[in-house]
Amino acid sequence: MKIEKLFQRTRFGIFAMFGAIVLSTSVLCVLTVSTELSAEYEINTSNIAKTVANSSVDILLNRDLATLQSLVDQFIEIQGIRYIYITSETGDYLAHTFVPGIPDEILASDHRSTEPVERDLPGLGIFLEVGSPILAGVAGHVHVGMDLDVVALKIQRAIGQQIYLVAVILVIGVLAAIWLVNLAAKPLGELLAYAVELARDGNPEALADRAVLARNDEAGHLARLFLYVARNGKEPGAMSPAPQPAD
Repeated sequence: MKIEKLFQRTRFGIFAMFGAIVLSTSVLCVLTVSTELSAEYEINTSNIAKTVANSSVDILLNRDLATLQSLVDQFIEIQGIRYIYITSETGDYLAHTFVPGIPDEILASDHRSTEPVERDLPGLGIFLEVGSPILAGVAGHVHVGMDLDVVALKIQRAIGQQIYLVAVILVIGVLAAIWLVNLAAKPLGELLAYAVELARDGNPEALADRAVLARNDEAGHLARLFLYVARNGKEPGAMSPAPQPAD
């Protein structure tokens, strides 16, 4: 005898609760990981720009542009850094890593600006550019472009691992909840089957050996109450002592 309807709302509530937990956790993971990794890459890019600016002071004073180009080529090998260019105080491009040439959007930008700016360069991608002055801008400026596609890939990998763990917890939690609900429904099913059998048979003594009567929980108490009522119903006016709960 099944009692599915009794626990429909309970199961729906469990599914809804786990769904809300997974959704809120996923959103929090996405926002946290995205914000933290983006901020970390931006700080690293800014530090690289400052390092290049500090390293290029003596080179610029000696006007050794070949060494300056070699310097920026070394930093471009760092993961996530896609381009570096150095301008003079007058806006001349002293060294850069663009091949074959400097994009028009870079040429049209303000070389003195050091504020982080997002650039969408056709054929290259989307970048976060950070600048740093050389000798407070007197000797020029260094600009470093960070590839946002690399950052997005890192974020996806980090989020994917966390979402995978949350999904596993969701599946295990739902299966455990279903098992616990079925565990709670089993004695009620036995009680319902006993009550139906008792009403159909009409002979309480023939059903006095059922396993549900030996249970020491609410199902057992109700089963013994049903048996008590069935026995007293056979003898109008007779009162027998109420059954004691089994220990």
